[in-house]
Amino acid sequence: MLLKDKTALITGAARGIGRAIALRFAAEGADFAFTDLNRDENMESLEQEITAMGRKGKGYISDASDFQSSEDLLGQVEQDFGHVDILVNNAGITRDNILLRMTEADWDLVIKVNLKSVFNMTKAVQKYMIKQRCGSIINMSSVVGVSGNAGQSNYSASKAGLIGFTKSMAKELGSRNIRCNAIAPGFIETEMTARLPQDVREAWINEIPLKRGGLPEDVANIALFLASDLSEYVTGQVIQVCGGMNI
Repeated sequence: MLLKDKTALITGAARGIGRAIALRFAAEGADFAFTDLNRDENMESLEQEITAMGRKGKGYISDASDFQSSEDLLGQVEQDFGHVDILVNNAGITRDNILLRMTEADWDLVIKVNLKSVFNMTKAVQKYMIKQRCGSIINMSSVVGVSGNAGQSNYSASKAGLIGFTKSMAKELGSRNIRCNAIAPGFIETEMTARLPQDVREAWINEIPLKRGGLPEDVANIALFLASDLSEYVTGQVIQVCGGMNI
């Protein structure tokens, strides 16, 4: 098992990509702490699935975009699990609109949830990882953080900022044997993309060389690589999981 005796923490894991990562990690031997804003059937069912796999899984109600909440969460996870080896900063939202019509509130909220949350969680976890002199931090960016996208200036800015943050942390923490990398998914089949009009979905897929949307499991496989010792000499990188749409 690639993650035997490891403990992972992931934000926003109750559904979609985060859930797929949690299950992939658990299948490879990791115990798992994860967060969401509410305790609902998604959180409870994920706990049950992880436990059924013979691993320890616990969900926490926590807001990663709140500094003190993040500090409190890491203290509780350390107490419950004993150590944190892997952090996946996955929590994120969209509030799409062209800049002409975008409100200040929508700009501020996306930056807070998508970017400030990564500052909060990384700052909170680093002291534990520095003490144990090892760790892997994985930040969920996006292809639009690399190439931009009309109607998503707030989301693109947050995901581009995350890439710069990732590279800076790789340089700051590398001497402590802590790696920091980013994943940039493209068009992934989730609940969010399922709500798009069919013509919009087809237009996206037609632009993808592999001619299909990605699956959450496609992203989870790259997260597993970055979390495990298979990538022990990889840090400061951005891996695009996009079927070639952003070549």
